Amino acid sequence: MIDDGVQLEWRTRAMNKKLSNNESGWRGSPEVWFEAAIEILLESGIESVKISTLAKRLNLSRTSFYWFFNDREALLSDLVTAWKDKNTGGILAQSQAYADSLAEATLNVFDCWLDESLFDSRFEFAIRSWSLRSPAIQEEVQQADTQRLSALAKMFKRHGFNDIEADVHARTIYLVQIGYISMQTQESLAERMQRIPEYVKIFTGKLPESHELKRFYHKHGYT
Repeated sequence: MIDDGVQLEWRTRAMNKKLSNNESGWRGSPEVWFEAAIEILLESGIESVKISTLAKRLNLSRTSFYWFFNDREALLSDLVTAWKDKNTGGILAQSQAYADSLAEATLNVFDCWLDESLFDSRFEFAIRSWSLRSPAIQEEVQQADTQRLSALAKMFKRHGFNDIEADVHARTIYLVQIGYISMQTQESLAERMQRIPEYVKIFTGKLPESHELKRFYHKHGYT
């Protein structure tokens, strides 16, 4: 997925160019068009990600789009790839991160739910909403779910769980979070953090140690 710092740079560059696009003949860049597509997808859904809508937002001609993408389908394919790289990639990386205990390993995964650079919940919701209209995207989502659940189950197996135990515990963690996203649940940071120890206990059978919680809280700016 595109780095957040790079995203900000592209947005700034796009805004600086916007007023003089017509005079300069500037066509944008692949990144500028892609970032506009992300914004519209998150705001309004996939049906609104159209070349004309993007061109209007960027104050560019529709023909400029074709300097960087063959067609709308090419752009949409890039959106799916970006979602997989970020959200599936984030869960896989965090489930494999070093941990001294299962509680700490679970907290590593929880980083995804609190750090948008690892996992973007709005992006997840937008893709899953899109999948309700597209069998091809539904297949992509199902493949992602399988990958993520497998990675979580392997995490539990590394900490001594058998196959069925690991599978059920992995599903418990994952399906709860997907429920959060599907219901668009809103929680303050304080509310989420206060629930974290009990979530870990439910998911692993054991409360995290105080030093594990302190490190987790500090990482996410909670005191």
